[in-house]
Amino acid sequence: MKFGFVKVAAAIPAVKVADCKFNAQQAEAQILVADGKGVQIIVFPELNLTGYSCGDLFGQQVLLEQAEIALIQVMNNTRQLDIISIVGMPVVIEGTLMDCAVVFQKGKILGIVPKTYLANSKEFCEQRWFSSSLSHADDISVRLCGQLIPVGCNLLFDTPYVSFGIEVSNDLWAPVPPSSALAVKGAEIIFNLCASTEGISKHQYLRALLAQQSARTLAGYVFASCGYGESTTDVVFGGDAFIYENGELLAESERFSLEPQMVISEIDVERIRSERLQNTTFTTSVRAYVNHPATHISTEMVSSRELSLTRPIEPHPFVPAADVLDARCEEIFSIQVMGLAKRLAHTNCHTVVVGISGGLDSTLALLVCVKTFDKLGLSRKGIIGITMPGFGTTDRTYNNALTLMSSLQVTTKEISIKDACIQHFQDIAHDMSLHDVTYENSQARERTQILMDYANKVGALVIGTGDLSELALGWATYNGDHMSMYGVNGSIPKTLVRYLVNWVAQTGVDLISRNTLLDIIDTPISPELIPADENGNIKQKTEDLVGPYELHDFFIYHFLRNGSRPSKIFYLAEIAFKGVYDSTTIKKWLTTFCRRFFSQQFKRSCLPDGPKVGSISLSPRGDWHMPSDASAAMWLQECEELQA
Repeated sequence: MKFGFVKVAAAIPAVKVADCKFNAQQAEAQILVADGKGVQIIVFPELNLTGYSCGDLFGQQVLLEQAEIALIQVMNNTRQLDIISIVGMPVVIEGTLMDCAVVFQKGKILGIVPKTYLANSKEFCEQRWFSSSLSHADDISVRLCGQLIPVGCNLLFDTPYVSFGIEVSNDLWAPVPPSSALAVKGAEIIFNLCASTEGISKHQYLRALLAQQSARTLAGYVFASCGYGESTTDVVFGGDAFIYENGELLAESERFSLEPQMVISEIDVERIRSERLQNTTFTTSVRAYVNHPATHISTEMVSSRELSLTRPIEPHPFVPAADVLDARCEEIFSIQVMGLAKRLAHTNCHTVVVGISGGLDSTLALLVCVKTFDKLGLSRKGIIGITMPGFGTTDRTYNNALTLMSSLQVTTKEISIKDACIQHFQDIAHDMSLHDVTYENSQARERTQILMDYANKVGALVIGTGDLSELALGWATYNGDHMSMYGVNGSIPKTLVRYLVNWVAQTGVDLISRNTLLDIIDTPISPELIPADENGNIKQKTEDLVGPYELHDFFIYHFLRNGSRPSKIFYLAEIAFKGVYDSTTIKKWLTTFCRRFFSQQFKRSCLPDGPKVGSISLSPRGDWHMPSDASAAMWLQECEELQA
């Protein structure tokens, strides 16, 4: 299991009702294809070896015998394969017939899981033919295909890499599905063999149900439902197959296809384990089931093939998908606004001070202030935007700062930092021609001093502009732009800032402000602490110095959200940014990220307050508790060993 990925498949074979030989051939063919693609576990629809819609034929001995023969056929013809297969068939258990999932590998049946909650309303009448797993005691065995097999709804199948459990069809619809108990007992992936009929809007309901159960159990969920070939006497089976991971859809089938289908993806078990370790609600649930142990069945999982991911790797994980981008931007912006509104109301403060540079971060902070003041019914004149040109300020950013403040009708002030910095350099005997860290940080701290002192003068709050990406990298001057009285951008990553500003430009401002915002979006990111070039253009570009923010945001997401190690992040980044950055470049900036993330923790340990927006925050009071003197040695060693 490389990097924690388990390759799974949900198969929808062609089916002929009550033709077990044909159905066995179809299952066998799909198992062979799946194994050839490196699939480690494959699941089929409910009762796929007989067909789900056999009706009273389930009472026929011929059908039951042929189903067992079909299983023997499939096992014999796949016994040389490593793949674990889960098929559906009727099985007689202690004199009653049950709708079961049968798990086998290399010609050996590992376990049988009977259905617990039989559908028995409207078009469903399963209790006419089958008994529930609740009608028998736990930990029983049955002889099938000449093997004595454990039976139960509480079986957990343990491979060297992953533990999985099974529920059958309608079990998912129960108030407390078996998969909930299986997950807290250790199942990291749930497989469901189903026969879901079609109906108006039912498909959307099913997707929501699967997403919720996968998210609630912090598990992978693989779902296969009957398709073309089942009887359409009264209902239609659309052939639904889904693969979810922690509530996220990884892959799905084509609905209403006339052809057999197989949906394949990789479930990140390491991510699931990381989520569970951090989720105290899940760990408490585990203790609640301590007196109801599962039956563990050990099995193999061997795959010598090189891992080849089929699941998409999003290069910009913080940026919402296009179809929900506007709604998400509105939600994020509203969280920022509500956070600031509460702070202003609590402090009874009607005035704020914001340093406006003409860059993206200060622009977003200003827009949040404007929306907050409008929401509270306060005059925008209470927003004091201060632009503080220095040695590196270009005409482009300077003019954009002034134009934006004017068009938004906030109070505008201009205070140059040049003379103050020159005096400061003289005081500390620093050579102004030496453009080092002292030269740069003196300017940042001078600007912060102006903002803080002016806020004291007028009884205002200083609104911070720094974003999540800068905090992760420590790309801020300690007690300079690092500090404020309330930081509205503190959990907004750099790649998202641009989209938020563009969203406001398109939806919430006048034409002049819109044009200015669009130009700010197109301006290279820079602290402008080094003098411009001979043509007056920005000379100091942040991404040339610290690395591309889209790469760093990718690293931040997988490092913080999933707890991924450098080698896994590197592997995923190579896929996500193929054709954009080569391996050497990715390795270089990943090493930079690991080094800076650890060394700059001291800045994050004393961050100002600010609203959490997404699933990741670096607040020392909330999401991220880390000692400032933690060693990065293990992470850097792994970076060094990466093969670029």
